[in-house]
Parts: sequence; structure tokens; C-alpha cells
Amino acid sequence: MDLKELLRADMAAAMRAGETDKRNTLRMLLAAVKQVEVDEQKYLDEKDVQSLLMKQAKQRRESIVDYAKAGRTDLADKESMELAFIESYLPKMMDKAEIEAIARKLISDLGVSDSKGMGQVMGKLMPAVKGKADGRLVNEVVRGLLK
Repeated sequence: MDLKELLRADMAAAMRAGETDKRNTLRMLLAAVKQVEVDEQKYLDEKDVQSLLMKQAKQRRESIVDYAKAGRTDLADKESMELAFIESYLPKMMDKAEIEAIARKLISDLGVSDSKGMGQVMGKLMPAVKGKADGRLVNEVVRGLLK
């Protein structure tokens, strides 16, 4: 079963179980998939759907920060709940220690010693961790290692 079918099946199960929050989140995700398919006039495969879910998760993370800054904990909590549902369909993300280990090896292989080489390190590191790590966390780790 591909990811789109899984989303549809889980939405139907959420409807039967009366889980309105989960149903609404899945409905929104399926609508986003359909919107991209209509706009780009192509069928989204597994990789494309996963990429779209990652974008949706990133939007939620940014919204949570913005709502928290504005003191809107009710909206931040709603976004957190949606993020949890979205992340359940994504592969496990790398943690800071895993990213740091890869970055340290890459920095030593490239012979970079200061922040001037950050672009070179990021250029090699990002393709290696694409889809497995948050870009903001990767940037933070590399910046910390090159200080």
C-alpha cells in the first residue's frame, strides 16, 4: 500500500472511530496532494507525497514557533497535534548526534577548519541527509562545529 492509499485508509478509519482531529488533518493532507496533482498535472508517486508531507511538517513547525511567540498556545497546540499526525507518516528523522557524527567526518574529509567553508560542507552534507534530517538542525550543527 502506497502512502496516498494509507492516508485514505487511515482517514476512513478515523471517520469510523470519530477521531475528528485526525480526520481533519488527513483530509487536509489529501487535499494538498490533490492540489499539487491538479496544478502540476501529474500523478504524485511515493517520493513526491513524502516530500509534500515533509513540507507540511515544516510549515507546522514554523507555525508552532510563530504562535508561541504571539502567545497563542491554543493554536500552537493544534499545530503540534497536526504535526504529530504528519510525522507518523514520515521516516524517523536523524537526531543531533547522528547529524554531528556525519558532519564531523565530512569536515575532516574536506579539511575545512573555519566558517568560510560552511557552504562547501553544507553542499556535500545536505544531499546525504535529505529527507532524513531537518535542514535547520543540520545548519545549526555545522555552524556549531565550525566555530
